[in-house]
Amino acid sequence: MSVSQLEPTSGATLLIVDDDRSAREGLRGIFESVGHRTIAAEDAPSALKLLRKQPCDLVMVDVELPEVDGLALCRLLRAQPNLRQLPLVIYSANDSEGRKVDAFSAGADDYIVKPSSPGELISRVNSHLNFAQRESQLIGTNRELSFLADLGRGLLQTLYPEQVARRVAGAIYEGTNAEQTACAVKNNGKGLAVCVFDREGSAGNSSLVHLDRLNIWIASTNSTTPLRLTRKREFFLRDTRHEVEYIVPIRFNGHNFGALLVAFGSATDCNDDEIHLVDAAAHQAAFAAHISTLYLKARESAATLAEEVDRRTIESEMHQRFTEAIIDTLPLSLYAIDRDYKIVAWNRNRELGELGLPRKQVLGKNVFEVLTKQSRELLEREFSRVFATGEIHRVEQETVTNDGETNHWLISKIPMRARESNEVSHVITVGENITQRVKAQRAVGRAEKLAAVGRLAAGVVHEINNPLATIAACAESLEKRIKEGAFGDSQDAEDLREYLGLIRDEAFRCKSITNGLLDFSRLRAGQRVPVNMTEVVKATARLVTHQQRGDNVRIEIEAVDDLPPVLGDVGQLQQAVVALATNAIDAMPDGGTLTLRATQSGMRVLVQVKDTGIGIPLENLNKIFDPFFTTKDVGQGTGLGLAVCYGILSDHGGRLDVRSTLGAGTTFTITLPVATD
Repeated sequence: MSVSQLEPTSGATLLIVDDDRSAREGLRGIFESVGHRTIAAEDAPSALKLLRKQPCDLVMVDVELPEVDGLALCRLLRAQPNLRQLPLVIYSANDSEGRKVDAFSAGADDYIVKPSSPGELISRVNSHLNFAQRESQLIGTNRELSFLADLGRGLLQTLYPEQVARRVAGAIYEGTNAEQTACAVKNNGKGLAVCVFDREGSAGNSSLVHLDRLNIWIASTNSTTPLRLTRKREFFLRDTRHEVEYIVPIRFNGHNFGALLVAFGSATDCNDDEIHLVDAAAHQAAFAAHISTLYLKARESAATLAEEVDRRTIESEMHQRFTEAIIDTLPLSLYAIDRDYKIVAWNRNRELGELGLPRKQVLGKNVFEVLTKQSRELLEREFSRVFATGEIHRVEQETVTNDGETNHWLISKIPMRARESNEVSHVITVGENITQRVKAQRAVGRAEKLAAVGRLAAGVVHEINNPLATIAACAESLEKRIKEGAFGDSQDAEDLREYLGLIRDEAFRCKSITNGLLDFSRLRAGQRVPVNMTEVVKATARLVTHQQRGDNVRIEIEAVDDLPPVLGDVGQLQQAVVALATNAIDAMPDGGTLTLRATQSGMRVLVQVKDTGIGIPLENLNKIFDPFFTTKDVGQGTGLGLAVCYGILSDHGGRLDVRSTLGAGTTFTITLPVATD
């Protein structure tokens, strides 16, 4: 193939480095014949100086150079960041494989052996030039695409002209070699929104731009095409330290929305690649400015509608928050599930208490995964029934806390229907704590029972006591006659003495029962004076200690000295505390600790009698204050002690509560109002 038959890649600048002048001239003639421009150097230092002064598209190096050989020059060039992509071709007479390996290791792109035909030289050099050109174009294209992608993403978040101007000016300054950039966008009849970027950062000060001159140019017919300025007196930017200004109209659909101004420090910086980027940015800025204009116009035209929407939205949110506040304020535990048994609502009271769970942890979860302490089969049956029948389902439940306190709940499962199909879409579960109501009902029942016992006692006690007194007197008289020997020493006399003793003991036992009944029938209207319950507690401890009741029972007193007084009958109050203390000792047959505690809670005085005994079964807790109810063996108790205590404290305006755990002990709490002036 002849040289004239090759398609030259003209316009490239080639650097030939060879210490042989004739070789340099020969290569210069070959490459310039096809339109390339050549520069030459005889050694490595000269080549480095030339590369610093002017750009080059390809370097052809001879291996054998004085001082610094061609391979060392290749390594030096590859070590410089701005020359790493420069094509390097080794031209050497050495055809050894080792030399070629060293050349490629040093960074050479090709190795041509001398002598070579002009056609081969031109073909291989053009191939490297074309490859470098395509790589450069690819880098430029990638740079442009990356720049436009980043700018596009940024402009997607802009709605106002000021935002568009700032985003575009900043992107151009960061993405090009510009010394200064400015973007001016029409601000819906309010002039131009201007943003300027330079080495000192960004500024929205329009004084950095000749606005009058810029407005005239934007309004003129000349603003349809970009403008390149090199005379400083024509510049639009007031800072004239740069050499070139490139101005592009921000134009969309035949309308100018502003201008993009880019200042370059030198004419070489304002190359085709930079101009292409600026033009592409102006197109995106024009579209963003158009969108911004439409947004502002729509916003102005819909101002009243927006205000109305905002007002209604605020009202809706306030109503929603108010509704949620009402639901959270209700003294009810409330949650709701959908047909997939997913929890969709969970009010504040469901977050409180021993079984409470935070709302964020349960919303969206399956109700059976949350309420694990309840029977899944029972819950699923109840929910399914409500979904199927659409009827409210109610049930009462009892729960016992870790402290042994019993709570009573009324659980209601309420269907919620969808407006469209009238089908049950959700089930709302409402739990109401009815402990106080149940206690009040039981207290009323207990009071009625006590009143009935009192009325019974008032009617029959005196009638029973007289016959009992006669029986006891007769028994004592017969016992006296036996003791005097009226019946001799026969075995029948001994049997008679035993029977008379039983008659007397049982008569006195009946009398003690009737005396207990009298405590209900008579009015407890003893003298009411200020009573220090700390002294009552200490006196009770001394009394039960002297009685020597219970083995291995340790008594602890926790009472404050400055306890406010209560108004009451000191004898009756001490009777109540002593009765509770003796019951507590009886509940600790194997020993334990009896704690007597007196404290203040607000305007109430609390007296606690706590034992570490066997505890009270749950089924008996509701019966312990009933008259004649006792768990002691026959003959060891009448079942009236706690009933008497309850009556005494009720007459004093107080109450008596109990909390018990099997195997751990029982605590009775007396609550009395503080005496007022």
